[in-house]
Amino acid sequence: MNFLRANVDWFVPDGKPILDALSRCTHLCIAAHQDDVEILAYPGISSCYNRPDEWFTGIVVTDGAGSIREKQHQNLSSEEYSALRRTEQRKAADIGRYGAAIQLGFSTNSVKKQTGTLYDDLLEIIHFTQPHTLYLHSPADRHQTHVAVFLHCLKALRELSVNLIPQQIYGCEVWGSLDWLPRHRRIGLNSGDRPALAAQLLNVFSSQIAGGKRYDLGTIGRRQANATFSDPYAPDPSSGITWAMDLLPLVKQPDLSVETFLQELTDEFSAELRTRVHQFTS
Repeated sequence: MNFLRANVDWFVPDGKPILDALSRCTHLCIAAHQDDVEILAYPGISSCYNRPDEWFTGIVVTDGAGSIREKQHQNLSSEEYSALRRTEQRKAADIGRYGAAIQLGFSTNSVKKQTGTLYDDLLEIIHFTQPHTLYLHSPADRHQTHVAVFLHCLKALRELSVNLIPQQIYGCEVWGSLDWLPRHRRIGLNSGDRPALAAQLLNVFSSQIAGGKRYDLGTIGRRQANATFSDPYAPDPSSGITWAMDLLPLVKQPDLSVETFLQELTDEFSAELRTRVHQFTS
């Protein structure tokens, strides 16, 4: 397996051989940075937690060296800071009882250049794990590296034979809420179970939180807000929701460009707004 080359960090919390651990994967997340997995794919982590028949695997693409640093870490070299972030990601995998965690260690610049090596790794990972549920960054994400990682994933997914395409492929929130999606396009993933676990996973990443980015508070707050404001005429469906978009149309229709896909969503949202107002003004 080329993606298990010497410079790749892999970790299996229960000690199984890495290939055995990956072969049992049912829920896979591919994300850009350390802590992105825990923000966007918590529904999968929670669903698999302590289940012998379902296993979550988290893939982190970049080395995390370019993130905001607080004072106590400013003197660390890029290599030292990356090592710190790798350790945090391993701790999260241990707490969340992941089936496996793999950190590929690409630089942000190489990811943005859309070079072939990452695409090859992702194609091999998806082909080997064959998950039924896949969590990705949303193509509407405001973070450039997140979108770049998504595009690599999409390229790989479009190379799969039809029988290997995951049953569910979600593009989830990180930078930018997806509550603007048209109602029939908006998928609410339950993020309200095991609140203590959700908090533990986010608090592991102290290198980020101490740097002035309260991802722990912001993520939990967004999930609660999504649940509370999901429907003005119904009780909260849970104590937390992560909004997601269905990415299967993009995978199954290789001629459908990402730009056209997003334009369709925004056009539908605009039409939904006009219809809502028109009923009172006509």
